[in-house]
Amino acid sequence: MAAKPQICVIGLGKFGYKVGTSLIHLNHQVIGIDANPIYVQRAQKIFNQVYEADISNKQALQQIGFREITHALISVGDSISTSAMTTMYLKEMQVPNVWVKAINEDHATLLRKIGADEVIIPEHIAAAQFADRIHIPGIIERLPFDPDMIIRELTIDKLARKSLREIDLTNRFNCQIIAVRSRQDTHYRYIPKADDILSAGDNIIVIGKSDSLAKIIT
Repeated sequence: MAAKPQICVIGLGKFGYKVGTSLIHLNHQVIGIDANPIYVQRAQKIFNQVYEADISNKQALQQIGFREITHALISVGDSISTSAMTTMYLKEMQVPNVWVKAINEDHATLLRKIGADEVIIPEHIAAAQFADRIHIPGIIERLPFDPDMIIRELTIDKLARKSLREIDLTNRFNCQIIAVRSRQDTHYRYIPKADDILSAGDNIIVIGKSDSLAKIIT
């Protein structure tokens, strides 16, 4: 089994702290760095290791050491210059994967030119997801490599008392049922069988093109 990434979160405000704690809950080793002693003290209760340091100071970052770090997230609020300089420093220190939070598209363009491996604008992601939830009720996710492909949850009504083979969504709508949950169950059953019978109130998770899924009358 491949070793898990060694991750450093630089900037322990709301976004950085949340990403770091989520990664720790996924059993990753996470190091945190921030100049704010209040943020440092909060992170010390959860993160594996936390440093109080001026992240705009190249020597301070070098003293911490990034030899074992495989992924770094830079989340330093609205400071474009600080995030840009820190990105440049980490790439000079040969950190393989540097992800950076940007505040707008111009900031994102600058970070990519400096060498950021991935740029995130959280507000854009959240806005797009919220718009999708309004536009496509039941949507779970758009596939990043093909935004027209979505995963959607549907509730069974008119298709009740029919098997998956009978409703044949694959050939009729070019989509695939990947999970089924009976109305009395709390968990989904994945990779359902073709002879499974659906009941009114059951939920199914389907993957396919958004326009195809919109045509399904369940």
